[in-house]
Formats: sequence, structure tokens, C-alpha cells
Amino acid sequence: MPYFKLIRQGVQFNEYVGAIQVGDTLVEVLPKADKSKANGSAKNTWRDVLINMLRTVQGFDVKAPSASQLKVRENSVLDLYFEMFIKEVEYLLHQGLSKRYHQIEGNVLTLKGSLKFDKHLNKNIIHKERFFTNYTVYDTNHILHVIIYQTLLLLKRINTNPLLTGRINSLLLNFPELPERKTTESLFNKIVFNRKTQGYKTAIEIARLILLQYHPDLSKGKNDVLALMFDMNMLWEQFVLVTLKKEKSLRVKGQNSRFFWKPIGGHSRTIRPDITIFKNGKNYVLDTKWKMVDRKPSIEDIRQMYAYHQYFDAAKVALLFPGTAGYISGKFFETNQHRNLSDKECGLLFTQFNESVKNWQKQIVCEVSGWIGV
Repeated sequence: MPYFKLIRQGVQFNEYVGAIQVGDTLVEVLPKADKSKANGSAKNTWRDVLINMLRTVQGFDVKAPSASQLKVRENSVLDLYFEMFIKEVEYLLHQGLSKRYHQIEGNVLTLKGSLKFDKHLNKNIIHKERFFTNYTVYDTNHILHVIIYQTLLLLKRINTNPLLTGRINSLLLNFPELPERKTTESLFNKIVFNRKTQGYKTAIEIARLILLQYHPDLSKGKNDVLALMFDMNMLWEQFVLVTLKKEKSLRVKGQNSRFFWKPIGGHSRTIRPDITIFKNGKNYVLDTKWKMVDRKPSIEDIRQMYAYHQYFDAAKVALLFPGTAGYISGKFFETNQHRNLSDKECGLLFTQFNESVKNWQKQIVCEVSGWIGV
């Protein structure tokens, strides 16, 4: 994954933010939407911004009590996910682990279940006191607990925060020891939750994020890598989308696609704006960009917005940036009269971030509503 590129005497991170841990070394990559110097206070502010955006977008329905006041929240993004996972597992243990029926085949000293004659005769010619059987058990040995157990073992290996060490060890002492299983994307995709296991969903989602982004050091065993990195442009887009969808007066759709071009004998191509808003029979298109601009968007962005205007019959289109709140209105020229402005409006909408995610979301709704004239 192209998280960074090499430069002279260092590395330059791309649009990804989050945390990378290599052995005991932790590197945090935080978002930034202003030109102020990154002192200690600014780092804490932007760390909080990132954490709150992740919570809003990923929508983990944390069941554990006091989940909004995590004890080690200020340390890093990794610590946030580690403690969220720990709290979920602590909650599951307190509630009682779910059990499932499953089949076991093997030698036992008392006859139970069905006797497997072929295997019994093959394996127990000498040990006639044994029975090779297939029987049903009802216990905690199932895939959800295997995943949780493997995640706890991984956290014990890579965690560097002493405030979490004791809690991880305590969970391992109280959690049933289970066989190891290779965790892949397809394994997680096959998991189906039911009424009894719905409470596991958050723990499994966090486990998936951690296990699939972990890369062990197979050569030395001391520089294991865990990278929890997020595309900031996608995170910003989803944050704005989730925020606007909460506003009941607006009908909002993300990635609304239209056919755009088709080569002869080939497949059709689509055009998809980030966010489409439907209000009073009119369409409004927003494209979100997480970057600092000097009130002058790139020509590529403007051309893209013009295409949205045409193909979505939009009343207005705008590029939404983080920054000092404000709106710069602009219009496209007429296609057949190059000196006359058309009524097709394309503007730049800026929203000032707020350390309080709820207040920030209110500001975004207010600014977008004002833009469409609500």
C-alpha cells in the first residue's frame, strides 16, 4: 500500500493518516488542514480530530460501558483501537461467552455419540479400552472466539502501552485457550451473526482491522509491523456523508453513478460524484477534498464539477474543503458564447473544523444547507 514515498533523508507520507508500529517504534501520521506549526497542542488537537472522525465514520456500536471515556485515548490511534477491543471482550466475558454445537471425532474412553467402525478397528487394535467416535459438544470453541483469542495473543505481542498490558493478560487468563486458525479476508466475510452473537460484531470488526493489517517479521521476529492507515480523502468524504445523512430535512446519496462514456465493443464507464443532495425537486452535487487550497481549485477539479453539472442536471455544484468557513461562488461560461457566463454555478465551500465533533457536524449541516438555500 503506497502510504509514503522516499525523499532525501526521510519519507513523505501521502494522503493516508493513522499509525504505523514497527517493533517498539510508533509513527503517527495525523491529518492537517491549516498552515500552523505542528506543536504539541496542535498534534493533540489533530489526533482528537482523527479519532473522532474515525468513530463517526466506522460507526462501531461499542457495547461496553463508559466507552466514550477511554483511559488511554490520548496516546495514539493504535491505543484507541486496542482499548476499544479490550473493552468489548471484557464486556463479552461479563455477559457470558456464547456456546455452539459442533462435531468432534476422535478416541474417547467411554462410548458416546456414534462409533466410527473403520477408524476404530484401525486405531484401537491394541487399545481395546478406547472408542473412536463422532459426537456433538456444546461449548465455546467456535470461530468468533478463535478470532478474539488470536487478537488477544497478538495484542500481548505488539502492545507497548503499560496501561493495557495487565488487562490483556487478565483477558487471556479468563478466555478459553483455542486452536490457531489462519485469518483471511474470506474468513471474516463468511461470518454470520445471529441473535445470540450480535453482541460480538464490534469486537470482530476491530479484530478484523487489526489482524488483517498485521505483518509479522519472519526473519528476526523483532520488527513486526502493524499499520492502521486510512485514506484521508475517503475518510473526509464519508464523514461529510454520514453527517449530512443525519439531517432529516435532506435526502442525501453517496457515490450516485451515471453512465458517462462507452467505447465501441467495450464496457461503459461511469461518473460518480461524492455526494448528491436532493431538495425541492433539485439536485445539488458536492465533491469533498481534504487539502489546503489558496482559494483556487485545480483545473482538473473544475472540469470534473462541470461534468457533474451536465450529467446530473445539478442546480449547483461545489467543492467542499476543510478550512476557514466561507463560500466562493463561481459560474461556468456558456459553451457557444465564450464571453457570457451561464447560470451553472460551481463554488468552493469551506468548513472550519471544530474539536467537538458534534459541533463540527452541526456547522457542516448549517453551511451546506445555506449553500443550497434551505
